[in-house]
Amino acid sequence: MANDNEDVAMKEARRRERQSALENADSDIGLCGWLLVALSLLFVVATLPISIWMCIKIVKEYERAIIFRLGRILRGGAKGPGLFFIVPCTDSFINVDMRTITFDIPPQEVLTKDSVTVSVDGVVYYRVQNATLAVANITNADAATRLLAQTTLRNVLGTKNLAEILSDREEIAHSMQSTLDDATDDWGIKVERVEIKDVKLPLQLQRAMAAEAEASREARAKGSATLS
Repeated sequence: MANDNEDVAMKEARRRERQSALENADSDIGLCGWLLVALSLLFVVATLPISIWMCIKIVKEYERAIIFRLGRILRGGAKGPGLFFIVPCTDSFINVDMRTITFDIPPQEVLTKDSVTVSVDGVVYYRVQNATLAVANITNADAATRLLAQTTLRNVLGTKNLAEILSDREEIAHSMQSTLDDATDDWGIKVERVEIKDVKLPLQLQRAMAAEAEASREARAKGSATLS
């Protein structure tokens, strides 16, 4: 438990360092940049009160806004929820949804450790934990997480034999969740849960297993009859 807490604390510290580096790296917009900002502010003052509607923005309770000033992320991190202000002409912003998102992992054909081909699908629950990293470090965090989940499922199941896949779903799901969470940490993504939904066996293998189970039941029945 102590090791888990230390790992969480270290991840959080690294995440803060990355966010600080993004916000502070070359954050000075230069003399020309400040002149443009000043001109924009003069424009706002000259066109009051109409211009105030161009400055006031609102984000919902479950959203955060990342503000860019002349293409650079504004210091202070994500804004919201509620009201915030931007400078027209020089500022733009991107809204990031912070709610938990779920998606299905399409059925993946996997060759197990004991050379059996199975089809496995699952479901992943994740949310954006750091809006700044999710915008600045990855083009499309949702698409990247979906593709990574598919490859992680194949990689994890490829190290298991068929019996382990059928009996240790919780352990496999936990291993996938830990792997995905570590891989998406730089994107500001927190993978909360992974579930294995269904494991489909080849038809021939299903018939063989059914025949073996039937033979086992018949053998037990014969043994009981002999004893009686």
